[in-house]
Amino acid sequence: MKYLLLATTLLATIAQAGTSIELSAEASRPAANDMVEATVYAEASGSNPAELARKLNQDVAEALKLIKSRPSISVKSGQQSTYPVYSQNQKIDSWRMRSELILESGDQAAVSELLGRLQQMRLAVGNLAQRPAPATRQAAEDEATRQAVGAFQNRAKLLADLFGKPYQVKQLSVQQNGSSPPMPMFRASLAKMATDAAPMPMEAGNSLVTTTVSGQIELAD
Repeated sequence: MKYLLLATTLLATIAQAGTSIELSAEASRPAANDMVEATVYAEASGSNPAELARKLNQDVAEALKLIKSRPSISVKSGQQSTYPVYSQNQKIDSWRMRSELILESGDQAAVSELLGRLQQMRLAVGNLAQRPAPATRQAAEDEATRQAVGAFQNRAKLLADLFGKPYQVKQLSVQQNGSSPPMPMFRASLAKMATDAAPMPMEAGNSLVTTTVSGQIELAD
């Protein structure tokens, strides 16, 4: 009798809980890649580390002077590296030094023109990435979230109508992610950098911002 009472209580609890259904919905919106980030670097090789450092610092100082004359472009230091170059007998034959500067701006035309000038000054472009500015991404995320939540509600109502029962949301999770097409890495020969100051061509394109809404609804009995 004791076991029968326990089983009856358990069944009653399950019945009161109703039917739970897990579901998800997502929506995507494009976000304009209106922010440019470029890495430029000066590099030098030779047998005298002190002379290399002097030359490299001079090149970077001249580049910074030009960059800071463009108020719409911000700059910060990137990686600085010094490493030996070994000969066949595993002895140090020479040294190589590299100093990076990272540029960031919402003015694509200004960055394009500046990169052409920097290449003329014998700096190389190591990387170029274009992505949405924070405000641009936020606006796209907000719109994608509104659409995803609406799709979740529509799907929940559809399921509830199929069962002929009202529903309530028991739990909800909202996740956001974005992707953008990879940008190629730009490198140019020293001869081309020395003679070509034309602006570097760019195509901003869009990043895709996606919001996924997943959760659980419960159908009332």
